[in-house]
Formats: sequence, structure tokens, C-alpha cells
Amino acid sequence: MVRKTFSSEETQKLGESFAMNIAESEPRNKNATAVALQGDLGAGKTTFTQGFLRGLGIKRRAVSPTFIIMRRYKISNSQFKNLYHFDAYRLKQASDLEALEFKMIMANLENIILIEWPERIKEILPKHAKWIKFAHGKKENERVIRF
Repeated sequence: MVRKTFSSEETQKLGESFAMNIAESEPRNKNATAVALQGDLGAGKTTFTQGFLRGLGIKRRAVSPTFIIMRRYKISNSQFKNLYHFDAYRLKQASDLEALEFKMIMANLENIILIEWPERIKEILPKHAKWIKFAHGKKENERVIRF
């Protein structure tokens, strides 16, 4: 499925509805639900994440964890208990996530994990991860989002 948005607000609303859909109908795996957000700088990954958090009832504003690698958000009104937002942009290799207990986080089915720059750690992502690809469109504020 391909969607186009033409403003930050539209990208956030798309993230919000996607999160609500996952929270309501996600078939449960034995592991966390992983969403890989792939795209160039400024393509809308963090903006989408801001809406995603809102869709799960999280009041805090999402800020890309580029320099700290991971942020954790508690979820109170969902089958999920935690959202982990990872940014793999600064990682040299997937094993760099071991210090953040990535495997343990991934093993907990009460977690949702959003990963920006997932191609850098692709080998440790689960096969059931949902990939969303973000691209700049032809117009200034246009984003092309492929699910």
C-alpha cells in the first residue's frame, strides 16, 4: 500500500491511525511487535513516530533518539506496555545494541519497537517486522510512504 502526505500534520495522522490499528488488531506473536521505519533524512520517520505515539495515548512528544540510540515510553491504555524508539543511524554494527538489551526488549510481547534506520541492523530484526519506507515526493512537502 502506498500513501502520500502533503504536510507534517497528515504524516502524523497517518502514524496515529497506523498505531491505533496495531493496538486494536495486531495478531500477537511470541515476541515484540517491530516496525522498521526506513528512509532518507527528513523523509518523515520521526514525524510519523510522533503521530504513532499519540495513537497509543502517549502524551510525550517524540524526539528522534539519534544521539542516545533509544527512548522508552510507557503505554497505559493498550495491550502493549512499552514503546521503544530506536535510531540505528549512528551504529556501526547490529551488535552495538547488545548493551541496550535489545534481545530482551524484542522478546517481550508487551513491547512495540519502532526502529529508524533499520537497514543498519537488518540481520537482527525479526522476520515478522513491518517495514515502512519513507521518501520525499515531487512537491516540497510531499512524502511517499510505502507499507
